[in-house]
Amino acid sequence: MSSPKDLTQNLIIASLPPPDQERLNPHFEQVELVHGKILFEQDDPIDYMYFPTRGMISVVTTTPSGQTAEVGVIGREGVGGIEGILEDGRAALNRQMVQLPGEGFRIKSVAVKAEFDRAGAFQKAALSFTRGMMAQMGQTALCNRLHTAEQRLAKWLLMCHDRNLGDVMAITQEFAAIMLGSNRTSVTIAAGNLQDKGFIEYSRGRIKMLDRKGLEKFSCECYERIRTESHPPQAK
Repeated sequence: MSSPKDLTQNLIIASLPPPDQERLNPHFEQVELVHGKILFEQDDPIDYMYFPTRGMISVVTTTPSGQTAEVGVIGREGVGGIEGILEDGRAALNRQMVQLPGEGFRIKSVAVKAEFDRAGAFQKAALSFTRGMMAQMGQTALCNRLHTAEQRLAKWLLMCHDRNLGDVMAITQEFAAIMLGSNRTSVTIAAGNLQDKGFIEYSRGRIKMLDRKGLEKFSCECYERIRTESHPPQAK
């Protein structure tokens, strides 16, 4: 049985009244979210759903030819594999992988679906999170169309920082390039420009946040829109 204190580090679980938490608690299993671990591939059956308490899951869409792009992120404000509650046997819509390492809990999707079908507090929280993800994905598509690589990287780093423990983030050029829908050279130039402005310290596979307030001002308006809709625990 999982510790109620640990479970409530996830904001969906924390929002539930005690009787609802008690129904779900025996079904949770604590897991380590290891960097790079793939929780679901696109079209995989969703046997378990993941409730992060620390770290970040990236939602990545793929083409048949293998091209990829990140379309959303999930931290302790949400749940990985949420589409599994919508229908029995529903497959994953996208690849979901751990981008920032951390911890969390997994639970069999049948148990989550049973709680969702009660039409109580969990259903309300799950639908609110789903709305936030829809807003995040829509805003990301708009951002990728309209804004510069530096602004998009700034937005993404702020979203990562909101879900990270501390100011140092282990982020590879390869994944940042996936996020930007670009190449490593563009990422290197964008990160170098943000470093020159004093917002971050950038080295291979490591980014340290130096001036969050400055980065917020530099970022496009998409960050604030996404933050408002998805309600992540904003970094101090």
